[in-house]
Amino acid sequence: MLSAILLCAASNAVLSESSSRALLAAMEQPTPPVQAPKNASPYVWTKLTTERYPGKQDDVAFVDARTGWYANGAGRIFRTTDGGTTWTQQVHMEGTYFRCLAFVDAQRGFAGNIGLDYFPNVTDATPLYATTDGGATWKPVAIEGAPIVGLCALEIVRTPFVNAGNLDEKVRLVGGGRVGGPAVFVHSEDLGATWKQAPLPETCAMVLDVHFLDQKVGFLAAATDPNVAKSHAAIFRTEDGGATWKKVYESPRRFELTWKIAFPTDDVGYVTIQNYDPDLDVKDRFVAKTTDGGKTWAEIPLVVDHAVREFGIAFLDEKTGWVGAMPGGFETRDGGATWQRADFGNAVNKIRVVREGKRASVFALGVEMHRLEVAREGQ
Repeated sequence: MLSAILLCAASNAVLSESSSRALLAAMEQPTPPVQAPKNASPYVWTKLTTERYPGKQDDVAFVDARTGWYANGAGRIFRTTDGGTTWTQQVHMEGTYFRCLAFVDAQRGFAGNIGLDYFPNVTDATPLYATTDGGATWKPVAIEGAPIVGLCALEIVRTPFVNAGNLDEKVRLVGGGRVGGPAVFVHSEDLGATWKQAPLPETCAMVLDVHFLDQKVGFLAAATDPNVAKSHAAIFRTEDGGATWKKVYESPRRFELTWKIAFPTDDVGYVTIQNYDPDLDVKDRFVAKTTDGGKTWAEIPLVVDHAVREFGIAFLDEKTGWVGAMPGGFETRDGGATWQRADFGNAVNKIRVVREGKRASVFALGVEMHRLEVAREGQ
């Protein structure tokens, strides 16, 4: 009933701020999955045993192919040490909606909370938590500047460099939020000991994901207005580590926002585009693609189906990748020129590719979790 009322209001583009957030939250709830045609893909995903959860779960993170964590809106974080075959609950924080995860190593990690006034029953106003014991315990993290409401994305940015004749890496932590607004970009240059905020353009009203190619060049999956009825999907790019941002893509349609980012190479990248238009005649769904390092973007068709709502995205290479969606996911093996249905779960919000040697493990988290083992080219 709530969704119907909000959709009626949305059709007239008169949503209040609270109604807009409620609409976004309601439309994140999974619809019944669509089964992919048999033998549609050469890849076979394995459903993992996880605790039953009624809705979309948001993030999974791994430090290697065996050690990982996943989190959900019930305030629960789980850990595996066997590649997802078994999971152990580490914490349960009632009133917290864990939206994003990032781990520097097997001991140090961070978890973002979506915050108040978006999903019902969320009472925790702390946007960021940290662990130094592999997720056994979590403590609030202070962020300099004005209070922020919540986070939707976290990333560990690792850049190789030569240090005194040895190959080393610079590690930077970045984050952003949130769906429904207000927008924020946060970063840490000292492995999470301190966090700062950087200003965003006025036309960046939501931050749904963040991805950096190196210490300087990065992207925000964003939206142009906190009111979804007025919003256009947008992508912002920085060349100075996030001090300044330039809008490099904006969709021509209202009721849209971008969601997740995937860059299989420094030149080729993909971003999912969500459409919340209640008009049943609006059926075209698109993915944004770049081939020049994110300087310019073009829309490529995904499917013609009003029921489809896009979420996560990941690629093995420039050609082979997946889009998580409801009521079911999609796969491409030609760089997005064509897409087909694929069986790796409903409402998949995050897809992580973990590479070790000539093999890759791919983890897809939504209502459930699935794993794919791939022998990379040359094996």
